[in-house]
Amino acid sequence: MIYNFNLGIGWASSGVEYAQIYRAKLFRRLGFDAKFIFTDMFPTENLEHFTSNIGFEDSEIIWLYTFFTDQKISPVTYTLSDLEKSFDRIPLKKTRDKKTVKYIFEGKDNFYTCYMVDETSDRVHRVEYVSSGLLVRKDYFTYVRSYSEYYAPLDNKAHMYHRRFFNEDGSLAYEEINDDGNVTYRFKDRILCGKEQLVAYMVKCLGLTDNDTIIIDRTTDVGQAILMNAGDARVGVVIHADHYSEGATDQDYILWNNYYEYPFSQYKHIDFYIASTDAQRELLNYQFEKYLGVKPNVVTIPVGSIDERIYPDRERKNHSLITASRLADEKHIDWIISAVVGAKEAVPDLTLDIYGKGANEKSLKKLIADSQAESYIRLMGQHDLKNIYKDYQAYIAGSMSEGFGLTLMEAVGSGLPIIGFDVPYGNPTFVDQDKNGYLIPVNAKMDGRQKVEELKKAIVKLFTEANLEEFSRHSYDVAADYLTDEVMNKWKALIEK
Repeated sequence: MIYNFNLGIGWASSGVEYAQIYRAKLFRRLGFDAKFIFTDMFPTENLEHFTSNIGFEDSEIIWLYTFFTDQKISPVTYTLSDLEKSFDRIPLKKTRDKKTVKYIFEGKDNFYTCYMVDETSDRVHRVEYVSSGLLVRKDYFTYVRSYSEYYAPLDNKAHMYHRRFFNEDGSLAYEEINDDGNVTYRFKDRILCGKEQLVAYMVKCLGLTDNDTIIIDRTTDVGQAILMNAGDARVGVVIHADHYSEGATDQDYILWNNYYEYPFSQYKHIDFYIASTDAQRELLNYQFEKYLGVKPNVVTIPVGSIDERIYPDRERKNHSLITASRLADEKHIDWIISAVVGAKEAVPDLTLDIYGKGANEKSLKKLIADSQAESYIRLMGQHDLKNIYKDYQAYIAGSMSEGFGLTLMEAVGSGLPIIGFDVPYGNPTFVDQDKNGYLIPVNAKMDGRQKVEELKKAIVKLFTEANLEEFSRHSYDVAADYLTDEVMNKWKALIEK
């Protein structure tokens, strides 16, 4: 079995989760048994809704908190009717406002608030119980009650002091006691102090042997617990981002990225590290030997793949740009918008479509409106882009660091030239300067305004000087190394070693 460890996932997933779903699909095709383990709490949503949305199968998922119960990963099927059967009194009133249903009972400020899966169904994700104006309990449901939280007032706020996790028949599986942030887990036969011990217990319960492989995608707060209980299983760590701080590194000292400092220090217990590009692998090998005096096993396996190169079935939209990412600060979508606005004068029919969701959606929408660019710059939301890239003439990226860049891979797979900054590691992997796009040089003295100006110049150059057909052909050539069969062979060689 292959166990893949991660922390969280959401509706607007990061590149780590997309890398995992690519991996899951490859493992299915290879016939490898694999599980994907998530260790975060998900109080506002059912984990299954996140994982199925991105493409995982329910049978592939393990959640830390239901691992110790007999409950299965499942979408929410528990209904208002099921809930009402549990009432010990008749409500005076029932109201609904979109995704919220409220039951009001006799007495002062006694009510239940139900949070539904969506605005139209009767499926209940969680229920909050208020007595005399005080929150006393929350219940969470999938196909049965999954767990309950208990609250008491503290410092004029509702304080969660206790969780109880249940089996399918409603019996107690185990409990969590929260004493002002000090968490204890109580089982019938043991008491565990803190989440790290809970993770350690789960890993121990997996009964790992030398036939098993552990792949850790995020090690924060779980790395030590995994390594100490991995037994004879092989352990690998995936490097998803830039792994060190260049500015704080000199000839004698290297400052590792906080996310990777622990797994790098434990190289004796790590069987392999996975970098997604040759450039990062080569740099890691050099740095391990220079700063630690060791030569661990570092392999290159792209975090994604493409089943085939996709060709347009109609003429691409003239002077059209696409970008796709989480709408987050580090993706610098605002720079791209400003650059497109600036390039519009030289390329009058220029358009930009922005795909993705995230925290910056509102501010980006305002920037587009303030720039009077709504007629040619659009926020498109979240979509499956597999057959969308081919409708555009070029891809543009504003990020200052990409460990790989799944959207870059998908873009060249549809023959798109790329504009981006010359930064590690994804952009130089997919862009050959002046052959299928432009890598914009950057330095520490450049501010945001200068970067916008350079992006603008690259856009104008691409659409007024470049041979787009030749650029497109070269992107298709670059994409050949990322065809699924090629990447599957790399995984097969690593896992079966």
